[in-house]
Amino acid sequence: ICLIHFYKRYNNMRGTKEPDMDVDHEGDDQEMREDDNNSENNDDEDVADDSSDDGEDGVYVPGDQLEDGQTLEVDENAYILYQQCSLGPPCLSFDIIEDQVKCDYPLSVTCVAGTQAAKVTANNIILFRMSNLNCVRPRDEDEDSDDDDIPDSEKPVLRMAGIKHAGCVNRIKYNRIGPTPVAAAWAENGTVAVWNLSNVMARLDQPSKEVYREETAPLQAFTGHPTEGFALDWCQTDPGVLASGDCSKNIHVWKPSDGGVWNISSQPYVSHTKSVEDIRWSPNEKNVMATCSVDKSLKIWDVRAAPDKACMLTKDNAHLSDINVIDWNRSEPFILSGGDDGVVKVWDLRSFGGNNSEPVAAFSHHTGAITGLEWHRDDST
Repeated sequence: ICLIHFYKRYNNMRGTKEPDMDVDHEGDDQEMREDDNNSENNDDEDVADDSSDDGEDGVYVPGDQLEDGQTLEVDENAYILYQQCSLGPPCLSFDIIEDQVKCDYPLSVTCVAGTQAAKVTANNIILFRMSNLNCVRPRDEDEDSDDDDIPDSEKPVLRMAGIKHAGCVNRIKYNRIGPTPVAAAWAENGTVAVWNLSNVMARLDQPSKEVYREETAPLQAFTGHPTEGFALDWCQTDPGVLASGDCSKNIHVWKPSDGGVWNISSQPYVSHTKSVEDIRWSPNEKNVMATCSVDKSLKIWDVRAAPDKACMLTKDNAHLSDINVIDWNRSEPFILSGGDDGVVKVWDLRSFGGNNSEPVAAFSHHTGAITGLEWHRDDST
C-alpha cells in the first residue's frame, strides 16, 4: 500500500487529533499507563478553525522541506486500515503473536511488548490485543475525523494484561513451545529470561474493569552475559532453541532439556569484535544462524561446531557503520541488512563472504539509521 500524506498551509499551526482506541476497562493501572500531561494539552490547543483554512492542499514527498506555517495531515483514505494505540510507557520492542491474529474483518491483532518506563518498578511485559479493527471509512476532504460518528459496534477495542518486570526491556521475542506461549526478554540489567504467558493471555479473553498485572518468576533466567544486549531470536525449525547476543560480542545458545529448563552454552560463541546487534536463525536449517554487529560485519554460524570455531562465513565492512538489523528470506538464499548508514542491502548467500563479495542490491532511500526491517512472509521479492 502506498501511504500518502497531505499538507495544508495555515496562518497558525493547527494540531490534529489522533485516532483513539477504546480501552476495555474503567480504571487504569497507574504504573502500567503513565500519564502524559502533554497529550491532554495538545487536544485543547486546536487554535485554528476550519473556516479559516485558506491554503492549498498538496502531496508531501519524503525529503521535501516544509515551509513556515505548513503542517502534515494524514489522509486516512490512503489506508485500507489505520489504527493506533498507546500502552502508557514507551516500548523499545514488541512482537506479533501470529497464532492469535484474526485475518478476516473485523481484524484482531495480539502482541507482546516490553516497556522502558522511567520508574524502574513500573516496567512490565505487556500482552495487548487490538480487536474489532475495521476498514477505514471513506471521508470527504472537508469532513472532520470524529470518533463520535463511528457506531459503537465498529469502534476498536484495546485489552491489556501484564507481568511485572525488573527494569527496562531491551528486546522481546514471542514463541510457542508445544501448548505453552512464552516470551524471551533481554533486560537492561544484563539478564535474559523466558516468561510463561499462559495466564496473561487467558486474561485477554476475560472482560474486566481493571488491567491484570501478574507478579511471577520467569521460567528461567540467565545472568552469564557480562553486559546487557539486544540480539535475541527463537529458532523456528528447532522448537525451544534460543540465541542471545550482548554488547560485549558474546553469543549464547539455549537448548531445551528435560524438566522444562534450558541448557545454555557456558562458552560463548565468539567471532565479532564488538556488540552483537541482531541474531536471526535460518528459516530452513536448524543449526544455522546469521548475526550482525557494530564491527560492521555479517556472519553465518553453524552451532554444531565448537563455539570458537562455529563462524563459517564472514563479510567484513558490509556497511559503512554499525549494522543494526538483519533478516532471512524464507524462500530464496538472501539476507537483508540495515545499518546506521541508512542503507538496506540484499546479500546472496551463494556468493557470500570474503572481501570481494558485494550485495546484489542496495537501497539508499532512508536519511537516518535503519532500525527495523523484514522480508515479506509470502512474497520473496
